[in-house]
Amino acid sequence: MDSETPIRRVRVLINPNSGLWWSSSSLQQSLERHWNVEGIDLAYQYSRSPEDGRAKALRAVEDGAETVLVVGGDGMVNSIGSALVNTGVALGVIPAGSGNGFARHFDVPLNAEGAVSALLDGHRISIDVGTANGRPFFVTCSLAWDAALVRTFEKSPIRGILPYVFAAAYEFLDYKTQPFEVVLDGEERLSFSNPLLFTVANLTQFGSGAQVAPQARPDDGFLELVQISRQDAPAVLAHLPRLFQGTLDQLPQVVTRRFRSLTVHRREAGPMQVDGELVEAPADVTVDVLPRALTVLVPKR
Repeated sequence: MDSETPIRRVRVLINPNSGLWWSSSSLQQSLERHWNVEGIDLAYQYSRSPEDGRAKALRAVEDGAETVLVVGGDGMVNSIGSALVNTGVALGVIPAGSGNGFARHFDVPLNAEGAVSALLDGHRISIDVGTANGRPFFVTCSLAWDAALVRTFEKSPIRGILPYVFAAAYEFLDYKTQPFEVVLDGEERLSFSNPLLFTVANLTQFGSGAQVAPQARPDDGFLELVQISRQDAPAVLAHLPRLFQGTLDQLPQVVTRRFRSLTVHRREAGPMQVDGELVEAPADVTVDVLPRALTVLVPKR
């Protein structure tokens, strides 16, 4: 390597509680083989909590890191990525979560060796970032039953699509809808009397291959609203395979809109799902897009 070639500083942040496959030495062996080479300064850290992960990501930026590799699911991608917004430091994802919506959207392999190798040969792109009452999200944000089901899913000792389906069914029985008044880009007004699914998407899917917003694009400066009312849910469920085929939006019962700014007024405060994490939100929620505010490292297509 020429002495004038800059050293690439790469920080790896690992969630010790996420996934199972990387708990062996395979992940470290793959990283050592592909990334710990001449020209790359590679360092490892554990993320003990969302707050700890954000703090370590911020220190990585201060230390001059060029890339932060996250080993975890969408929740950890959110907490680490939030610290990297508008910094120019690239976020790379080695998926180790249950749904891995971020990784699936960008075709990151779901195994350690494949992901590590693909990201080494990948390229940097800039993607949009959504914010819900100022809180960043990269994949989806939900405000109705599609948020409440996370409460039950988080209690499951196992992960994957099956417990997610059980959580959805359980919350469906108890969830009480409430009217939503929506304003898009300060102009279009929509009223939903009993929204069951109300998701804003920056990327195409919830995870596990479920494409809730197949037309969503990560760098077009828009977010995608997807709404399904309770009375239309049986008709949509009859076509459930469409959710995994990328054709859900073609059903007449599914309302979609592209927007830059959205305000929602609900009668009462309620749960909000942000990249797979459940938070409580007030009755009024404002969703905005930050165009191309996050640099990400993705495989070449």
